[in-house]
Amino acid sequence: MATIDLETEAGRKEALRRMLTIRWFDETAGERFADGEIPGFVHLYIGEEAVGVGACAALEEDDYITSTHRGHGHCIAKGLDPKFMMAELYGKRDGYCNGKGGSMHIADVDAGMLGANGIVGAGPPLGTGAALTIEQKGEDRVALSFLGDGAVAQGQVHSAVNLAATWNLPVIFLVENNHYGEGTPVEEQHNVENLSATAGAYNVPGITVDGMDVTAVNEAVIEARERARSGDGPTFIEAETYRFHGHFEGDEELYREDDEVERWKARDPIDAFSERLMDRGELTEEEFEELQAEAEATIEEALEYAQSAEEPAPDEAYDDMFGAEVPEITSFAQQLRADGSGRTNGGER
Repeated sequence: MATIDLETEAGRKEALRRMLTIRWFDETAGERFADGEIPGFVHLYIGEEAVGVGACAALEEDDYITSTHRGHGHCIAKGLDPKFMMAELYGKRDGYCNGKGGSMHIADVDAGMLGANGIVGAGPPLGTGAALTIEQKGEDRVALSFLGDGAVAQGQVHSAVNLAATWNLPVIFLVENNHYGEGTPVEEQHNVENLSATAGAYNVPGITVDGMDVTAVNEAVIEARERARSGDGPTFIEAETYRFHGHFEGDEELYREDDEVERWKARDPIDAFSERLMDRGELTEEEFEELQAEAEATIEEALEYAQSAEEPAPDEAYDDMFGAEVPEITSFAQQLRADGSGRTNGGER
């Protein structure tokens, strides 16, 4: 999905629409997980929408991103279809990963989304690798890696930043500092006031922005992208934000007080941005309600699609595992089919 120009009225409304779509997707995912419909875990992005939308709005369609375990917002911001995302959450054949990845492993390489990841800090090495590919091919694109505040303590993150800085690779590292690594406060994880100070060790720019402000994030990523494209290497951006839900759905949240959550909710990025547009005369209450209704309808359609989509057959568990044929796996899959696994032809995306 092409760049959204937040300097235009149409671009600002589109950014708001995407944030609303993310919010409704995750509200729905949380509810359906609580009802026992969605297997595994879900880690919701509610409260952090301005980071994903602001960042991806600054990217071109062919730029790469890597995501985290909290990646639904990144996917929608990058332009992935909520229908196939929801199908993936439900473990259905028509999901982006044929139902094998679930919430934490959605990927669409063709769209430049190189994957959500359940391993803390696993995205930056992938982003650096993508940037190296860009460099080797002489392409005019960049990679952006999302990571959480807890991931900044991971050694593989520092290896990725160090290599990218040393080789001036076109990659952006974007820390979503939501102030808790699972249940550990950020100040108990790191010995710096701003995580962006980490960049100083690698002699690359380190910037801290308000992650509840979609335009602030957007402007920082636009500048970082231009730096990367110009051959000046990576930028390390810290976006201060907050997750309104627990680390995962079902989290008792014993590590934070209710009044702290309410203070951050008063800075809701969707409310703040919509109010700003109304103050500028670019948005009416009626138009805002229409955008909300559109987001709800989009996700309701996605939910219905996922609920009615086909389950994968048991022998399909072995598809897409190896680049070359493995005789033992082929034999076992054939035996499953012979035993009546119920394999049928699925739909196409």
